[in-house]
Amino acid sequence: MKPTRILIVDDEPGIRESLCGALRDEDFDCVAVASGEECLAELTHSGYDAILLDVWLPGIDGLETLARIQEIPAVERPEVIIISGHGTIETAVKATKTGAFDFLEKPLTIEKVTVVIRNAIEQKRLEMEVAHLKENGGFAPHIIGESVPMKALRQQLHLMAATNGRVLIFGESGTGKELIARAIHAASPRATEPFVEVNCAAIPEEAIESELFGHRKGSLPGAHEDKTGKLEKARGGTLFLDEVGDMSLKTQAKVLRALDEHRFEPVGAAESIQVDVRVVASTNKNLEEEIERGNFREDLFYRLNVIPFHVPPLRERIEDIRLLADHFLKEFTTAYGRKPKHLTPQALRALEEFPWPGNVRELRNLMERIVIMNPQPRIDARHIPLDRTRRGADRHAEPLGSLHEVREAAERDYIVRKLDEAKGNVTRAADLLGLERSHLYRKMRALGIAAKE
Repeated sequence: MKPTRILIVDDEPGIRESLCGALRDEDFDCVAVASGEECLAELTHSGYDAILLDVWLPGIDGLETLARIQEIPAVERPEVIIISGHGTIETAVKATKTGAFDFLEKPLTIEKVTVVIRNAIEQKRLEMEVAHLKENGGFAPHIIGESVPMKALRQQLHLMAATNGRVLIFGESGTGKELIARAIHAASPRATEPFVEVNCAAIPEEAIESELFGHRKGSLPGAHEDKTGKLEKARGGTLFLDEVGDMSLKTQAKVLRALDEHRFEPVGAAESIQVDVRVVASTNKNLEEEIERGNFREDLFYRLNVIPFHVPPLRERIEDIRLLADHFLKEFTTAYGRKPKHLTPQALRALEEFPWPGNVRELRNLMERIVIMNPQPRIDARHIPLDRTRRGADRHAEPLGSLHEVREAAERDYIVRKLDEAKGNVTRAADLLGLERSHLYRKMRALGIAAKE
């Protein structure tokens, strides 16, 4: 794990030198500066766990420096311990109210300083753990499924989560790769440290370097202030590179270097930043094919693919569909304040016969739609709009037209089915569809649906 980093801020060279030497003997990583301005500048490009901050400083004093440190986001903010040779109760109270962890009077003893530093860092760790638990509802991510592939997946996760090995998660879109990444982080020794996600597919190519590595003020158009990158924010924790196969070759080269050297340079920076992170990546692409096409670096693939992890598509774990559907129904009925709902055997059969090209995400979206649109507690097959829009083998056997044609065909099939349910009664079908009757008539004319259908 990362060494504890301490920043000493004192205008007396003797104190800086002696404190740094003593703290290094206690296995702390220590840096010292002489002013509040230098302290704030150091914090813009390096992360620290705790700061020993003198009150009387040239330029801005210790209390003003402390106030500016409190503007740093909590997850990145170091604990501050005020030190002073001219301490008063008033100063100590003001420092504590401003956010200092403790107030120490000079002359300092290394025993007391190390105890206070360790107490401050332990309090910070506990605060981050509580925040992490709140963010996740108090629980680690729950992986649902009792099928053979999911039991094997959980067993593999249990074996490798406690290591620091890099993980590459393979799986189709919607299979739950991010959930697996979060579960790996939650089961690891880094669980109380940050989990930081970078969606490589969603960030424009020209912005991803800045997103990953950060930048310095003025280094890019519109860069009016320094920016901390995701890699630095993940210090000590896990960096999740989602859909890493969509990353440009230029960015791949910089990521490769950061993985090899455990350091990187923000855009426009002259100095490098050292980081300790565990990298978990995911992809819905065949990266070996991408390597052959020249779209992905082979050396980066081998760096990331230390522990390969395959998430099965939903069609390969049909026996989990009921568990997932019931879980999502419960989740959304609770969220929307609706009465509990259950699936009939016919509804479950319809779900199990569907190929689920969108995988678990598609099933989850469907269950949310059902909860919103259907007030009745009993969910039958007729409430599940799947069988006519897409069929497993049929969608591969027949060539598809344009996106507009596919949407139009799906809409036509759905309206025809609702008319069947309403036994040809257009008013009743409009109610089932949630449309005005006149609107439905216009739709029918546009799609070439005769009332007798």
